[in-house]
Amino acid sequence: MTDPRSDRFVRSHLKTRQLVLLVELGRHGSILHAAQAANLTQPAASKLLADLEHALGVKLFERLPRGVAPTWYGEVMIRRAGAALAELDAGHQEVMELLSGLSGRVAVGAVLTPSTTLLPAAITLLKARQPRVHIAISVDTSKLLIQHLQSGELDIVIGRVLDSESAAQLSFEPLTDEPHCLVVRAAHPLAHRSDLSLPELARQSWILPPGGSILRDRLTALFLSAGLDQPQQTVETLSLPVITSLLGQSDMVSALPEELVKPYVETGLLTVLNFDFGLRMDAYGIVTRRGHQLSPGADLMLNCLREEAAKRRLAGR
Repeated sequence: MTDPRSDRFVRSHLKTRQLVLLVELGRHGSILHAAQAANLTQPAASKLLADLEHALGVKLFERLPRGVAPTWYGEVMIRRAGAALAELDAGHQEVMELLSGLSGRVAVGAVLTPSTTLLPAAITLLKARQPRVHIAISVDTSKLLIQHLQSGELDIVIGRVLDSESAAQLSFEPLTDEPHCLVVRAAHPLAHRSDLSLPELARQSWILPPGGSILRDRLTALFLSAGLDQPQQTVETLSLPVITSLLGQSDMVSALPEELVKPYVETGLLTVLNFDFGLRMDAYGIVTRRGHQLSPGADLMLNCLREEAAKRRLAGR
């Protein structure tokens, strides 16, 4: 049952311009720049913010010598404002699509492995059934993808839910885990050796995922727990074409999912080092916002992802 106090707040106090302002304040950290982005004067933006804080009875932003920073309450309102605006935009998009005869739009985010395996298969299936659905794809870390999902920028994520606070707001359908291996070019000096050690590997040049990703954190913990310094010569990227190109042209080392590198190993471009560093990732899965009604296009994508995932389980992949 709807809380009448919340209903009064939304109907009597909340304005669309305040939602826009909240999102822009979160992006810019400055009332002046947020006002400009929201097409408001600075005094008007300050008043809208003051009215909103008065209605809520809490401070949403700390005023700093240079700009503003959201309080915990402010972070909640920024996230919710982004989701609300995304819902309104999605409603407008659906109406325009119906008027123009299009069949919908879906925005999907994925971590690296499913972006090159499960997701393309699901898109092929979707296009066979509804070719006019427009699909936008983002490939990033789970942390960033989940943030974009919660703000309404993405409809579906194939990734991991990393914290309990997010889990309460999300639905998660587990798919599979990701055993990782160490990969190098086929003619790498370390290839085919059976006496490799972690200290020797730590001295190599590495291709690493960005800081803050689960894989990066676990690699860091692996070296630290062995009393080793982190690799000193590194390149950070999530781009598979960049990773495979660098591996093929250098003596760099990278930790990648076994499923992802299988085609490169089978063609002889890359090889897997004979070293079991015991690194497995938590299961990734299909993530959606709990209680959120997907658009027809997004719902079709969700069903196609489920179908392709079921086929892969049956095939033993």
